[in-house]
Amino acid sequence: MTKSKIAISMDNGLLRLIDSKVDGSIIRSRSQAIEFFLKKGLQEQSVNVAVLLLKGEHQENALKEIKGTPLLRQQIEFFANHGIKTVYIITQHTKNMNSLISEISYAKINAEIIEKQAKGNAEALSAVKDRINNSFIVMSGDTYNNFDLLKMIKKHADSDKLATMGLMTREKASSYGTAILDGDLVVDFQEKPKHYSTNIVNAGIYVFKPELFELFEDAVSLEKDLFPRLARLKQLVGFFTYGEYVHMGD
Repeated sequence: MTKSKIAISMDNGLLRLIDSKVDGSIIRSRSQAIEFFLKKGLQEQSVNVAVLLLKGEHQENALKEIKGTPLLRQQIEFFANHGIKTVYIITQHTKNMNSLISEISYAKINAEIIEKQAKGNAEALSAVKDRINNSFIVMSGDTYNNFDLLKMIKKHADSDKLATMGLMTREKASSYGTAILDGDLVVDFQEKPKHYSTNIVNAGIYVFKPELFELFEDAVSLEKDLFPRLARLKQLVGFFTYGEYVHMGD
């Protein structure tokens, strides 16, 4: 492999830390140490897996056309355009399964349907727990989102929190989950409250660290169980998507 020589400036303390990793056997030089840990850091921050949570009763919405193309196909293309390599669609077995399988056959990336009976979307998401190693995207299966997902992924990496939630504003917030912010942190989250004090709502798309599964033990719903818990722990960051949003059930 061809390598290029470069000159960089580095904090002295960081340089000493790098030099301390040179053991003469596995890592034999300062250059090799810098290359090793740079690759490791980039791999840990990369996001190449997305999960669509699609309730069985919402499968017809995923098959409806938006801008002349079925929603499911649009969602997979959205992920592919932002560097995602694998999409898992978690759903339940219905009469629409053949149509769903037909739609994912158009995918330019790996797309797989996982059938799981679950009481809620958190329980459904646990189906991919053993398949996830790095941060990953989760999106509602009946939601069309179109925005710069790479900016959201960067925000997630920079914040170093367990979860990042896509946000938008709506005049009638009672139909959505609402978020109270302190800077970028979501400090309170309520799912479809009767009375609300904010117009900032959940856009139905998230970036999660795999460590989030450690909080899943008694969680059934992301919105009712997990997000309020993350808000209390100060582990939930908000990101305004500033793009197109359509909920196909509306």
